[in-house]
Amino acid sequence: MPSLELLLLAAIWGSSFLFLRIAVPELGPVPLIALRVSVAALVLLPVLRMTRRAHTMRGKLLPLAVVGLSNSALPFTLFAVGALHLGAGFEAILNATTPLWAAVIGAALFGAPISRAQLAGLGVGLLGVVLLVGAQPGVWHGGEPLAVGAALLAPVSYGFAAHYARRHLAGVDAAAVAFGSQAFAALALALPAAALWPAHAVSGGIWASVAALGVLCTGVAYVLYFRLIARVGAAYAASVTFLIPVFGMLWGRLFLHEAVTASMVGGCAVILTGTALASGQWRVLWRRSSPRSRGSGGHSP
Repeated sequence: MPSLELLLLAAIWGSSFLFLRIAVPELGPVPLIALRVSVAALVLLPVLRMTRRAHTMRGKLLPLAVVGLSNSALPFTLFAVGALHLGAGFEAILNATTPLWAAVIGAALFGAPISRAQLAGLGVGLLGVVLLVGAQPGVWHGGEPLAVGAALLAPVSYGFAAHYARRHLAGVDAAAVAFGSQAFAALALALPAAALWPAHAVSGGIWASVAALGVLCTGVAYVLYFRLIARVGAAYAASVTFLIPVFGMLWGRLFLHEAVTASMVGGCAVILTGTALASGQWRVLWRRSSPRSRGSGGHSP
């Protein structure tokens, strides 16, 4: 059932912030993410071979490299930097601002039209960010301002990657994009990771988190996501954005005993409202929840 798959995908992607929080203090941001994307590339390689669509990558190596940097290497690393000081739930909420930044970048850099509803969504979403960040105690002390900035830049990078990939990777198979982007991200991070590799021995629990990030949260998650796109359409699959913060807060609470405050819930609600307006997802969710849509069994547009 697509709804159950959507919940599973949200639970997996929400858990990535948990595993970042566990592993990054011991490994460091760059080595951790280098391992994550390398493992993911190895997981996705047999998937690419099974689809027999690797030939669609020909002539697209530079765009794949750009997407690998902007959709994986950079944002994953930025979230890892943020995880040194921010909770899993907090980062998962900031991740939900991706459609807001995508709307801004699309209009500023790619000539995409922006509607009044999107402008309203931007305003609402940014208000939610202000409410979320401003209400956190001690957020402007120590390394937390840098961490918040990093966690906000990550979805900006995602927003750029979405438009760039749409323009320059049209016709490239989804599995090829997934594998190629992870492989190029791994290549980009290899030397920095080697230079920043920790001198101490890494414990077994940390390696388990690395495996979970690479295999489950990246490799398996991509397969689930593209399966959802094939079955119910990209618009409905993208609605996973609204569920990831819920699971990010849930896993952080259950496993790391992180607080889930009223300001977090309120800020999250405001951000998701803005995201729904900026991305047009409110139309998708409305159609999927209406009685006629439930009975039709059709795909979302």
